[in-house]
Amino acid sequence: MRRIGRQMRRIFRRATMTALVTFAVGMTAAHAQSPFYDAPASLADGPPGSLVRQEPMDGAPLGASSYRVLYRSTGLKGESILVSGVVIVPQGPPPPGGRPIVAWAHPTSGIVPRCAPSLAIFLFQQIQGLRSMVARGYIVAATDYPGLGTPGPHPYLVGESEGRAVLDIARVARDLPGAGGARDFALWGHSQGGQAVLFAGQLAPSYAPDLHLLGVAAAAPATDLATLMSDDINSVGGKNITAMTLWSWHRVYGAALDDVLDPRALPVIDRLARECIEGPFDIFVRQRIERPLQQYFLTVPDPTKREPWRSLLEKNSAGTLPAGVPVFLAQGTVDQIIRPAVTRAYMGRLCKAGNPVKMVTLPNIGHGRAAQASTIAAVNWMTDRFAGKAAPNDCGG
Repeated sequence: MRRIGRQMRRIFRRATMTALVTFAVGMTAAHAQSPFYDAPASLADGPPGSLVRQEPMDGAPLGASSYRVLYRSTGLKGESILVSGVVIVPQGPPPPGGRPIVAWAHPTSGIVPRCAPSLAIFLFQQIQGLRSMVARGYIVAATDYPGLGTPGPHPYLVGESEGRAVLDIARVARDLPGAGGARDFALWGHSQGGQAVLFAGQLAPSYAPDLHLLGVAAAAPATDLATLMSDDINSVGGKNITAMTLWSWHRVYGAALDDVLDPRALPVIDRLARECIEGPFDIFVRQRIERPLQQYFLTVPDPTKREPWRSLLEKNSAGTLPAGVPVFLAQGTVDQIIRPAVTRAYMGRLCKAGNPVKMVTLPNIGHGRAAQASTIAAVNWMTDRFAGKAAPNDCGG
């Protein structure tokens, strides 16, 4: 009987591994590039937020129409660039005043072009609150960010780059033929996407004055990047984030790695850079690849104190928003990536700047589930902003 039990366990393990390998192959196939993302550089010439091309997609909830889009934005040197993303439009005719827009900014999906969310199998499940937003008549616009979908490198955790891409896809949603978009929009993002929407909120008055921002909602946002890197450097997740940041910023900013990185870690970081993050299996793969970094990674105890990294981390840490812009923050109490104290400190800065802040604390929720756990509260909060209700304010409470 024990022999039979051992045989059954071996069969089960083989079947499980076969299923996982099959799942992984499916994930890889979903991230294959297509000609849609290939375009000559000359097509980038034009106003930021203008549409270059679109193609229909299947699978959006509640009969909504969805489109993969390629649009124009602005690069870090002020140059015109192309960015991809997805726009979801509710079924039926728009109301007389037009449909409000929610620009969703995604958490970390990877840092190479094939990791674009618009290529993912579970795109519509990843946009937290999509069904509720579509049911309420909102257009949802989800950027991939520069360098995801379109040619890289992706400026990972580079706030200005992300923020412009978020604002420009809101413009695409407003002007998409037949969508009936309005000027009114709100921003909603998680983790890296939380950083993106906060930067978009900062940039909106100067970069996109043609849009009317009604509020910014962020779940477990990456705000203080130096603290993020130094706090998490010894954890698996922290090493992954640091590795992706080093890889990206070396290419985006030309920041040298020699002074901070053990050369034996370079092949590991290159492998991590090629892996996308869509589901639990991807996390497992990254943890396996990352193991050598437990033995050799950085040559300095704290890279956040070395230039140019110190200045770049400060530059890409979220500042305050224009006074009066309402903000929704959600934070899990057991988040090991974005520490609750960091989000509370950022809330304090917003309060001092004159922003009404609604703070939602999520008991026993970690980093990965922060958006999911706060979705209902966030969508209700945005609904009240579109309805013109006074913003709730937990400042001083």
